[in-house]
Amino acid sequence: MTPQKLITDYIVDVWMDGDADGIEPETPIAELNIIDSVGIFDLVHHLQDEFRITVPVSEVSLKNFRSINSICDLVERLRKEKGGSAA
Repeated sequence: MTPQKLITDYIVDVWMDGDADGIEPETPIAELNIIDSVGIFDLVHHLQDEFRITVPVSEVSLKNFRSINSICDLVERLRKEKGGSAA
């Protein structure tokens, strides 16, 4: 399963009651209140567990958590920095 699918599924299951209607890779999830600031920290914890990465507090920003694509970009960058595979 791709990182995009894993992240999308988690967001849909936790914050959208399993209803993926209207969620696209560029949907502004924070701006549409799909996920709030407290939820972002839950998502950070999930990303760290799922992808075995460390998300520094400095990376927890609206820019990095604006959409599923931006979250995927963050995960891929952190995986590469760690020396792991981005796939």
